[in-house]
Amino acid sequence: MDTAIKIFQASKIITMNPSIPTATHVAVRGDRVLAVGTAEDMAPWADAPLDTSFADKVLLPGFVEGHAHIMEGGIWGFPYVGYFDRISPEGERVKGMDSIDAVVEKLRAVSEAMSDPDEILFAWGFDPIYFGGRRMTRQDLDRVSTTRPVLVIHASFHILNVNSYTFNKIGVDRSTNIDGIPKAEDGEPAGEMQGVAARLRLFRGLNWYAINEMAKPEHVRRFGRSATIMGVTTLTDLHNEMPEQTLTTYRQVTEEADFPIRLVPALSRVGLSTEGTIDYIRKLQAMNNAKLHFGMVKLIVDGSIQGFTARLRWPGYHNGAENGLWYIAPDDLRSIVSTLHAAHVHMHIHTNGDEATEVVLDAVEAAQKAHYWADHRHTLQHCQMASQQQFRRIKTLGLCVNLFSNHIHYWGDQHYAITMGPERATRMNAAGTALRLGIPFSLHSDAPVTPLAPLFTAWCAVNRRTVSGRILSPEERLSVADALAAVTLGTAYTMRMDHLVGSIEIGKYADFAVLEQDPLSVDPAALKDIPIWGTVCGGKPFPAPKAS
Repeated sequence: MDTAIKIFQASKIITMNPSIPTATHVAVRGDRVLAVGTAEDMAPWADAPLDTSFADKVLLPGFVEGHAHIMEGGIWGFPYVGYFDRISPEGERVKGMDSIDAVVEKLRAVSEAMSDPDEILFAWGFDPIYFGGRRMTRQDLDRVSTTRPVLVIHASFHILNVNSYTFNKIGVDRSTNIDGIPKAEDGEPAGEMQGVAARLRLFRGLNWYAINEMAKPEHVRRFGRSATIMGVTTLTDLHNEMPEQTLTTYRQVTEEADFPIRLVPALSRVGLSTEGTIDYIRKLQAMNNAKLHFGMVKLIVDGSIQGFTARLRWPGYHNGAENGLWYIAPDDLRSIVSTLHAAHVHMHIHTNGDEATEVVLDAVEAAQKAHYWADHRHTLQHCQMASQQQFRRIKTLGLCVNLFSNHIHYWGDQHYAITMGPERATRMNAAGTALRLGIPFSLHSDAPVTPLAPLFTAWCAVNRRTVSGRILSPEERLSVADALAAVTLGTAYTMRMDHLVGSIEIGKYADFAVLEQDPLSVDPAALKDIPIWGTVCGGKPFPAPKAS
């Protein structure tokens, strides 16, 4: 390790350390912060080289993204068919689609250009709630191809659409009885495959696993480039079964000197017993290095709200849709949570609907009564519909929440009019409530579900503005300072990494986001538009890739 000392100068350093909230200089030795303060405070290291590259820029702790997926790197090798424009890891703008017909036409052209007649056509980002609510059918994708599998995964990544050829190939027909495969009026599969059981049938039937296709070395490096563009230096892969091939790749890439992020994967327990999960997470933790940190286990309890697969309490979906899916049955969840909690395994638990949240709270309460753990930091991921009463229970039980503030912008109007109705939509992702109650909380993107962009995520929590301009509960808005804390030190705390990252102070990794403007000085409405130069990770600058 390089132990030479160097000093970075900036126009302003926002440290997230309340003892020294701002500074102008930071001294770095090796990959750690040695000192923070003024030019005068750097006097003991007067002979160290002074790097003035950032003298006109603002440094913050490197942003910490607490809910993203490795697919953000690999997914860009496949066609994007979402509604909104997106920015690729290379900094290129990719145009969105405005209708199912436009999606079909794009995929038909892709299919015709594919040289291998048996190759799977996989596309991502589809969002039917923006197309008048019409669901894509197998007949729509039959217009793309009747001779190859065609798979289109929704923006939520909880639902796939497939063509008739795919259903035939995996042996799914009118007689198939799997929860999450809705039927059309003719009794045949309508075209969607929802939830874990249906996805497993699909991928096993095709002998093709999407996430394994997106965890190759080049994709992990691309994941890092995506992060650098947005000022992120610590990034989760929040649901991975960690097969040996993926584990080998993660260890290889994170040991590369030019890898620009600290990767924090969460182990999925799919395919593992609860005891096997405990054994495997212990094995993984023994492999940690400076840029690879294991320790979290991910549980998924329900699906997505806009996909109508989340579990809602009475009165259910505002438009009368049937309630969603249990990805883990409530009785099973209680047993799993109890066993993992007793073994002091740190859990991050996906819970979108308020019924799912209630079931998780019951399970954690029972686990705490049986095996009290003062500092468990179990974190409810998304937790979008929690009521005031549920937030009070969250506080009592010592839980953290990682709120999906981006939903307010991207789907707030649809939640208001279609999925939840005005009152419940207004309370969604209630960061203001979490702050008032003293609940440790963070904010996230769930990339690639929504773009990996912490300044945009902070903007969503500060402004709570939907696409149409509606403000969902001004009372739940955060100040810019509180939102920035949530995407730095707040997230680090929920990941049990606040001793390493999340603030700029002595002993922590020298990880910085490098901004062109001071986020505490701009108009809060312009927070998302602040240009990002890149990052510093472990004392090494990484300029963001620029579009050609």
